[in-house]
Amino acid sequence: MDTDISPEELDQLMKQDGPRPFRLIDVREEDEFHICKLEWAELIPLSRFMEEAPIRLVDKDKPIVVYCHHGMRSARAAAALRRLGYEEVYNLTGGIEAWAVQIDPTMRRY
Repeated sequence: MDTDISPEELDQLMKQDGPRPFRLIDVREEDEFHICKLEWAELIPLSRFMEEAPIRLVDKDKPIVVYCHHGMRSARAAAALRRLGYEEVYNLTGGIEAWAVQIDPTMRRY
């Protein structure tokens, strides 16, 4: 199973009509989240991820997309979710920085 999702693939998923087919989790810290974020994103910082994720993400068979600034922290979060038994977990390749460059050049960057 491919465990990465490109900014272009995520953009297409987010543009689909109907209910959201996945949860979008931002694993950056709160100050980063306030600078910029993706629409629908829920914040679960990596620093509190192992405590909060199992409580907040109860449906283990619903797809989850995780992202951070460049994709490293979210890769760790995605691996942790898979170890906990989550079936469909995807890491946004290049993080929100790649999203800003490839999809939304108006997004605030840091």
